[in-house]
Amino acid sequence: MLDSSGSRRMGAADARTRDYSGRMRRFIEARVHPAWVVVGVTFLALLAAAGFRSTIGVFIVPLEQDFGWGRDDVSIAIAVNLVCYGLVAPFAAALVERMGPRAVVGLALGAIAVGAALSIGITALWQLNVLWGPVVGLATGAISVPLSAIIATRWFIRHRGLVTGLLTAAFATGNLIFLPLLAWITTTMGWRTAAVLVAALAALTIPVVLTFMRNHPADADVPPYGGDVVVPAPPRPSGSPFAEPLRVLSAASRIPDFWRLAGTFFICGWTTNGAVQAHFIPAAHDHHLPEVTAASILAVIGVFDIAGSTISGWLTDRVDPRRLLFVFYSLRGIALAMLVPLLTGPRWSLLVFAIIYGLDWVATVPPTVSLTVTVVGRERAGVVFGWICGTIFAREGGGMLCLCAHMLGGAAAWLAGFAREALGDYLVAFMGGGLLAIAAGFVSLTIARGSRQRPDLEVATASSPA
Repeated sequence: MLDSSGSRRMGAADARTRDYSGRMRRFIEARVHPAWVVVGVTFLALLAAAGFRSTIGVFIVPLEQDFGWGRDDVSIAIAVNLVCYGLVAPFAAALVERMGPRAVVGLALGAIAVGAALSIGITALWQLNVLWGPVVGLATGAISVPLSAIIATRWFIRHRGLVTGLLTAAFATGNLIFLPLLAWITTTMGWRTAAVLVAALAALTIPVVLTFMRNHPADADVPPYGGDVVVPAPPRPSGSPFAEPLRVLSAASRIPDFWRLAGTFFICGWTTNGAVQAHFIPAAHDHHLPEVTAASILAVIGVFDIAGSTISGWLTDRVDPRRLLFVFYSLRGIALAMLVPLLTGPRWSLLVFAIIYGLDWVATVPPTVSLTVTVVGRERAGVVFGWICGTIFAREGGGMLCLCAHMLGGAAAWLAGFAREALGDYLVAFMGGGLLAIAAGFVSLTIARGSRQRPDLEVATASSPA
């Protein structure tokens, strides 16, 4: 028990730590525009969160061996994870508007650390479904692609597409780049050790976020990058943070192009999270490719994704985003349809696949964000993109039918696992996803063409029931 002098010493030490953190942040901001500091912190948080969420893919074979669960059983946890991740995205965007990205990201990283740490003691399938489904899924959904859109639109006037591409690359690359390390740890020391590492890394990222993240350019008394005027931070939204996204969704759902955007992003999730990320390692295992080697190929995808997403962002500022989406989806579809034959061919062909798929992994995000701004306007683009990335609603029989877009597409992980168990290989799962991607490319050409009838989102939102 500390006496009063001990309490004073601890309080003085805490004050010195806070002062040091503040001086370090001010030193960096004096030399770099705070917008780029925020981008750097957001990049780190997205990279870490995505890497943590993708860990379950490395655990499929070890869990199958330890507990006797089938791949379709473990794939349920992946599907639940992706659906929860998608469900929280639009509400997380509203929470960011209310609480600020600093608090939301810090709390989400804490939940990831707790979920990963508790998973080392699982003994039943339902425990895996809970910890890597709702707990890790909801937490990583709060630190996801919609956060990239919010940071880019809030902090940047110039280079917004480039920043969106960079932050999108962070999230997609984090899904893949940690996999060789985690696969090696899982193979040599067990999957529980890998789960402990995930928990520790999530916990260590929290102080960085709390020290360097700023909620708004006005907090640093600077204009957005590329602007000349300091824009006051908007007042925090009133009312329930859960009602506002539903009101925005109700208005956006009346716009036909919203459904086209959501449908193509459904296929984006199907062909990335659902097919390749979740099942490439098990598919490679079926063809006698070691897990560490397969994870390294996924890491190559992650490395080239940084270049692909960044180039996509740069191109989005200069080229019709519809044409970009057509090219990206078509290339992805052709590559995915050829994956099973490549797995049976020479190993160098998989490297070629990794480069092509990496350049195209989430190159679709910057043009999709750009089209979302065109369709619904800048102010509501973050929340609407959260719905496109996460879930969409359709009126049916006077009610609201909940469907998932990108992450329901990602939940095709379960369908791929089911097809593998039923047919003995992944040919149908991968080829079907490839054909869907090609179809998405053609649909993309029809989005926001010419003058479309679309209600003003702000007016519709104000008149919509909660």
